[in-house]
Amino acid sequence: MASSKNSLLVGAAGLVVGAGIGYAAACMMGEKKDEKKKKASATCPATEWPQGKPVYTASYPAYDLADQDASFMRVGDMLIEEILSELPRGYEMPPREVKWIEEMLHYNVKGGKMNRGKMVVASMIELAKHQGIELSPTDISKYAVLGWCVEWMQAWLLMADDVMDDSQTRRGHPCWYKLDKVQKIAINDAFTVEMLVFKLLKRHFGQETYYLQLLDLFLETTFQTECGQLLDTLCMNLTVEDFSVERWTLIVKYKTAFYSFYASVAMAMVVFGIEDREAYDAAREVLMVMGIYFQAQDDFLDCYGTPEQIGKIGTDIQDKKCGWLFCQAYHHIASPEQKAVLKENYGYWDDAKVVIGAPCLFPIYSLFNPYLISI
Repeated sequence: MASSKNSLLVGAAGLVVGAGIGYAAACMMGEKKDEKKKKASATCPATEWPQGKPVYTASYPAYDLADQDASFMRVGDMLIEEILSELPRGYEMPPREVKWIEEMLHYNVKGGKMNRGKMVVASMIELAKHQGIELSPTDISKYAVLGWCVEWMQAWLLMADDVMDDSQTRRGHPCWYKLDKVQKIAINDAFTVEMLVFKLLKRHFGQETYYLQLLDLFLETTFQTECGQLLDTLCMNLTVEDFSVERWTLIVKYKTAFYSFYASVAMAMVVFGIEDREAYDAAREVLMVMGIYFQAQDDFLDCYGTPEQIGKIGTDIQDKKCGWLFCQAYHHIASPEQKAVLKENYGYWDDAKVVIGAPCLFPIYSLFNPYLISI
């Protein structure tokens, strides 16, 4: 189950090349590329205090395609060090608070599979090939920064989502807010990581002609995801009859698909100068389907996956989520008697009502046994 989920993410960039990137590359064949990229200034006198701002990164480590995991992690460690070095002199941050940021970043932005970030790197490499551009190892490391921007975006969204959902574990560890010394501070920490994404964008791409497009893409993707979060959280005020497949599809399209799939590919298209909107539309169409399917798997694993498999304890049933499993059961599979059982037991933090072994729910969980093989 988990391996099919990973292969879906890792293979996304290659599939989309045929639908979106390939289309764009064909459109651009024959166009002469400038040897040097024009630079666009992102400086602003209003934000240049104290002296030394803005800070731009001039050199990058070599990216080893033979060991991509280690190379990607090296770039991530570099970004954390850059942030930590900038905070004291740029924001008068005392050592204790800098140490807090360091621990918070290491705890929350690392430890996952990094598939979203690696999709960015894969998309960059594939699109460069289509355009006849040879990327140097340092070029790839610079573009890996965009992969980490997606990972940091993922991190702050999860930090906030864990608080809203009363989640217990994340990536095999207690959720950040569950630590005694953190608790509600996690809310501000999530906001901090969100803003650090834009610090990374400016520091590494603020002098590029496409910087404003990257900025717009991240702002739009963030708002799309927050719209999906609103659709998700407001389910607590709805009845289970409102939990339709159509509502679930809308939730996951905005909460998951845009930032988990589309943004990673669209960034590469922006960087390599694709301006044809039809190319973006073609890529988006494919990536939305992949993102929705990915979330269906995730919903299934939240119920049936073990903490060792998914890195967390699933709580969708307790949280009264409009999830794929519930929508399929309630509207397409369950008998009237089974619907009554679902209504009576769904959305409670009571093991007698929600755990798989509960006698009253055995007929409900057994409805999904065929999916244990197909998903």
